[in-house]
Amino acid sequence: MVDRTDTQTEAALEELFYPDKKIPFIDWEQFSGARPTVVLTGIITLLAFVTGLSNLSQTTIALNGPLVSVLPISVGFARFAGVLIAFLLGPVIVGLRRRKRLAWRVAVVALPVLAVLPLTTLQTTDIPLLLIILVTFPLLVRNRSGFDRSIDLSPLQIASLFSIVGVGLYGTMGAYGLRNQFLELETWGDAVYYVVVTIATVGYGDITPTTPAAKWFSLSIIVFGTSAFTVAVGALIGPAIESRMANAFGNMTASELTLLEDHILILGHGDLTESLLDTIPDDTAVAVVTPDAEVASALDTEGINVLTDDQTDEDVLRDAQIESADGVVVGSDDDARDVLAVLAAINVNPDVRIVAAANEEKHIGKLASVGADRVINSRTIGGQLLGKSVIEDDVDDSVASILDPDDTSGRKQ
Repeated sequence: MVDRTDTQTEAALEELFYPDKKIPFIDWEQFSGARPTVVLTGIITLLAFVTGLSNLSQTTIALNGPLVSVLPISVGFARFAGVLIAFLLGPVIVGLRRRKRLAWRVAVVALPVLAVLPLTTLQTTDIPLLLIILVTFPLLVRNRSGFDRSIDLSPLQIASLFSIVGVGLYGTMGAYGLRNQFLELETWGDAVYYVVVTIATVGYGDITPTTPAAKWFSLSIIVFGTSAFTVAVGALIGPAIESRMANAFGNMTASELTLLEDHILILGHGDLTESLLDTIPDDTAVAVVTPDAEVASALDTEGINVLTDDQTDEDVLRDAQIESADGVVVGSDDDARDVLAVLAAINVNPDVRIVAAANEEKHIGKLASVGADRVINSRTIGGQLLGKSVIEDDVDDSVASILDPDDTSGRKQ
């Protein structure tokens, strides 16, 4: 007869040494996820800019790469490609940080084009650039699903972009069509050059109109081009300036929270929030959503990620990356608002763990009924701890640490 105790012991040992669920020794997602991909793209941008400046400063460029024979403009490409693509990748990195699909598509095209540069020059200083591109490009392809946000442009922004494109086409085609009425304007390249320097109000004077029709045409480019450019700058850059100014007052925009992963999302700010922020471990990311601008400014000063908006708005919770959050804490001083926040959180991410704090005991059932995994009443717990600490001497260590917190604990973010 087999001893039941021995059987249970063998089963426990087998579970310990041969678990069914394998625990990875290294979390490779930390090295191959979307965030490392953005960092590597930034390194590529820096190396491309340095390489481009080096090529521009050289009197002659040694072209020893295997693609020299198949690249008809190898000298010009080697001189200017690094700097030009680096400037292109600058805004692309911003888009990748915000998980924009368009930025991902541009990066997928720009990196192979940039890889042609070291394959053209094949200089020792260009090899690191090629190696990092070879590592980053597969990561971009692998993390395609991580860059799935569309670019939300207002009608004014879309119209301003189309107006710039329209003026550019109008000026280029018109200048080339009237090339016989201009000095030093013969090719399509000359036409593009003339339109750009005219809209930019530089006007070097090397290409000049010689007939009244050509002069009126040049005036139209100046009027339409400068107007379209001014409107575009206001429509595209204005919102970014406004968000920066808002951030200076503690109003973090939603786009700045897009890189948050495995974080604790706190919906609302109340009496419990201060001690809660002191309790969360250092290595855990935290984001607070509150409509109170003064509270947001104070938390932002202390280094806490803050989104100044309505915590009951589902779109706001999506911006705060609730889909990738480890847990949600609902803890404002308004129980009715907390109920709506719990409902909004469940609608966006039904699987996330939600802990709510009830300010009044009669609202505990309401918060639990709408879907909170655990509801805590601070007043009830506080009273119980006071009674236990007075009557009993052997208070649990965890309870004692709460009653006598470490004064040296700092802010967590």
